[in-house]
Amino acid sequence: MDIDKAIRQRKNKKKTSDVNETIENYKNPSELFEKEEGKQPVECESGSPTKFTTVLNCEKCPTSYYLKLEIDVVFFILLLLALWTRLYSLEEPRYIVFDELHYGRYVSLYTKGVFFFDAHPPLGKQLLYLAGRMGGYDGNFTFDRIGSPYTESVPIKALRIVPAISGSLLVSIAYQLMLKISTYQWTAVLAALLILLENSFLAQSKFMLLESIQLLFGLCGIYCVIKSTTKMGPSTVVWLCIGAISLGCCFSVKYSGFYTYYLALFLVGRQMWHRIGCTESSFRLILSVLWRLCILICLPLAVYIGVFYAHLAMLPKAGPHDSVMTSAFQASLQGGLASITRGQPLHVCHGSQITLRHSHGRTCWLHSHAHVYPVRYTDGRGSSHQQQVTCYSFKDVNNWWIVKRPDQASLAVTNPPDAIRHGDVVQLLHGITSRALNSHDVAAPVSPQSQEVSCYIDYNVSMPAQNLWRVEIVNRDNEDATWDSIRSLVRLIHVDSGSALRFSGRQLPSWGFHQHEVVADKVVTHQDTIWNVEEHRYTKAEDRRERERELVSAEMIPTAATQMSFWAKFMELQYKMIAHAPDAPSGHMFASEPTEWPLLARSIAYWLSPHSNAQIHLIGNLVTWYAGSLSVLFYSGLLAFYAIRQRRSCEDLPIYALQKFYNAGCILYLGYWLHYLPYFFMDRTLFLHHYLPAYMFKILLLAFVIDHIYYILQLREKTRALTNMFIMGVVVWLAYIVLTFIKFSVLTYGNTDLTENDLINLRWKDTWDFILHKRS
Repeated sequence: MDIDKAIRQRKNKKKTSDVNETIENYKNPSELFEKEEGKQPVECESGSPTKFTTVLNCEKCPTSYYLKLEIDVVFFILLLLALWTRLYSLEEPRYIVFDELHYGRYVSLYTKGVFFFDAHPPLGKQLLYLAGRMGGYDGNFTFDRIGSPYTESVPIKALRIVPAISGSLLVSIAYQLMLKISTYQWTAVLAALLILLENSFLAQSKFMLLESIQLLFGLCGIYCVIKSTTKMGPSTVVWLCIGAISLGCCFSVKYSGFYTYYLALFLVGRQMWHRIGCTESSFRLILSVLWRLCILICLPLAVYIGVFYAHLAMLPKAGPHDSVMTSAFQASLQGGLASITRGQPLHVCHGSQITLRHSHGRTCWLHSHAHVYPVRYTDGRGSSHQQQVTCYSFKDVNNWWIVKRPDQASLAVTNPPDAIRHGDVVQLLHGITSRALNSHDVAAPVSPQSQEVSCYIDYNVSMPAQNLWRVEIVNRDNEDATWDSIRSLVRLIHVDSGSALRFSGRQLPSWGFHQHEVVADKVVTHQDTIWNVEEHRYTKAEDRRERERELVSAEMIPTAATQMSFWAKFMELQYKMIAHAPDAPSGHMFASEPTEWPLLARSIAYWLSPHSNAQIHLIGNLVTWYAGSLSVLFYSGLLAFYAIRQRRSCEDLPIYALQKFYNAGCILYLGYWLHYLPYFFMDRTLFLHHYLPAYMFKILLLAFVIDHIYYILQLREKTRALTNMFIMGVVVWLAYIVLTFIKFSVLTYGNTDLTENDLINLRWKDTWDFILHKRS
């Protein structure tokens, strides 16, 4: 027993000595855990001394919180350089530059709360408006034409500040993105400098334009998505949420931002594809896919809807673009069409005087006039020589029609009114000429696959009238629904042929006054066969001349407002934006084709001084531009080379280097083609600035290709001697980029009066459209 007791005493003494030695080695007790990060602290034994227990008992220790702050000095230096180039001379020129004409008008309409229609989402315009509002802009300046001078009341700097800051942040974000992709920091710095010294990005950042805003949101979104794929735990969710919101903002500025969104979806899908090969359970894998999809769909959609909610809330008043929208939409605006409960009757009945509006796509009204179709068309086909029926894009007294029961001669409305219901057969008499809407087995003038629609004239030539039309209410609640003004969407089915009255979308020749063709089409379910009654009143007089006086003297657009839900407005606006996208103006003198963009074949004249040869052009840094195009070809060749060599089991690169090469391809190479190829399939007028999102990825790819060449030279002993020569070549090349940037900056800032020789010396390509003022 004495021996056992002595042994225990020696053990306890040794423990105490070890503990005291440990405590002496760490002045701060928390260091006990910092050295073993991620491990659970060892529980104390019952025989341990009090001093040791006090140190290691976590429940009795006060909790400490630490804030780790890292500042990337290079990031801020790049940001300061970008701000210096973008904010310099921001108020010059004090003239409307290129598309400032359109965006300035939108800012003015936002300021006054007047509704406008644009084919692009409104977030970028809203940011311009907020900046102008903070700068004190009152919305009273008239943006009449490019080159008009701004008055002193216009806060030019405030209106241009958002694109300038966005373009500056773009440089720093590109630096951060390349840090995630490449190995060397100098590669990220090089990519940022290439963007900083790119004249085209500078031009888009200095004026009231949207490309720099869209590019910033897009690049931020991609950066955050990449961060989310490399993180673990809650930080993955946080970064993906930030990226999803940024991507939603990107395509809420311009719809071309969807290409960036598709790239983000691909990157996350690729991450999930790699995880399929891991040993985690199928349930965990499916759960990971679902919550990522939920974030990437729900958050961008919420941003997009929220932007339009703000847009519609900010524009409650009727304005110049109302006619694009449906009658119900117009009636919901202050000062728009009349309320269906005030001013005009609700139910269309026998004797109703109505205007029939085409409900989808182009805005126009069913129209007729006393002129007839030509006896023969230019292709030799014969016509019925009946009265023309067209779709006219303006309010006109010839848009009025009278609804008539076929078996009733009187046109006066009875008391109570004889309401027209779904399935009823009616005749439509043209209000001014009193001739009935008709169709027959004669080919339409411009769409010969469809029937001609006319107003019947009795020539006594064995061509009987076929003027009966059946009313089909598309959005009816029941089979006995009444035909209502504004709210009812109807198809008019020709009884004899079963064809539907349709707006064909084609324009008539000069004999039809270039109005739009109306036909009777066998495809009755086409969206262009839907019409609605916009203006409506009851016929009061039997006498034809009295009826004509009523039609001519009646008020066309009363001013009371009705209610329309946000979702109804939102869905209609989405449809109209899609339908009107092909109606963009064509034949612009500075338009270009996608095949011309990689070679910078065309520039765009943004502004020309009225007093000198000072001018602003959207033009790129030619050295960077061509080097970027070569980098795409070079990367394509390397991609094919490595793929073939890998199939032949040849290891040219270590696994991690090859993986980095493919990762860059998935982000930068794919990003370039995603933003470039879609324009080859667009039937609309295109400009050089449509190429800038693709060009952004091309510049980043160029920096990565330089990085990869440097790595290859460093990889083998026999090529390392060429490294210094390669670095010197890159430095000389970068010096040429700086010189080119400075040389062409006179066409970006527009503050230098250039001579004719100056402009000729800057015209490095014959296809560049520079403008010369002849001096007197």
